[in-house]
Amino acid sequence: MIEYPQFDPVALRIGSLAIRWYGLTYLFGFVAALWLAHRQARRPGSTFTPVMVQDLIFYSCLGVIAGGRLGYLLFYGWQQIFDDPLYIVRIWEGGMSFHGGLLGVCAAVLLFARKHSKTFVETADFVVPLVPIGLGAGRIGNFINGELWGKPSDAPWAFIVDGVGRHPTQLYEAFLEGLVLFVVLWWYTARPLPSGARRDLGRATGLFLAGYGIFRLLVEFLRVPDAHIGYLAFNWLTMGQLLSLPMIGFGLWLLARRAPRPG
Repeated sequence: MIEYPQFDPVALRIGSLAIRWYGLTYLFGFVAALWLAHRQARRPGSTFTPVMVQDLIFYSCLGVIAGGRLGYLLFYGWQQIFDDPLYIVRIWEGGMSFHGGLLGVCAAVLLFARKHSKTFVETADFVVPLVPIGLGAGRIGNFINGELWGKPSDAPWAFIVDGVGRHPTQLYEAFLEGLVLFVVLWWYTARPLPSGARRDLGRATGLFLAGYGIFRLLVEFLRVPDAHIGYLAFNWLTMGQLLSLPMIGFGLWLLARRAPRPG
């Protein structure tokens, strides 16, 4: 097993200003999304311009931060608010919900689509390949913060935390929800199609929703549930699993339906 190195969550101090690794992982995710979005916009047949890309990433960043924080407070953080109301604004300490961030991005996509005369699904299909890199980076931030550990394990790759070997579920999620999901989505949306063929709208979005939901569902079996929430049903269903089930169902429906063609 591996001794957890007890990282300093602060990457850089400038006087009284502390720049944390967790915040830098979000910054990396946004920069990566902007770069990837510009690459997508340059693909043959793309209807997204550089100006649209900048608008879309700006709206999405606001959606991720506002939705992620509000979602965490709604789904997980009531006790922290009661104990310390200022916890609401201290996002640099962690406490962001993927499912809340997803809802925030959905709102951002809707606003963008209306402004630029796009459909919601067309815009969502453009956005989803940009998301996994940020998800993976955020899980690395969780690992550096020493939070969201898995259950006890004697596996060779387990990390010793407070004298107990534990599954590094943050790294499992960084690999599956970050790297694997990115490779699948980027390949799916970039692969060449036969002459005259076009991708069905909603398939990329369905692949993202189902893929993330399944990965999250599986890893949560190894993850320790939030202490102030615990298991919600059958002594195994966690809040993360409960919120992922609708994603899986809707994603599979998008993949199975006869989707309209773009254009």
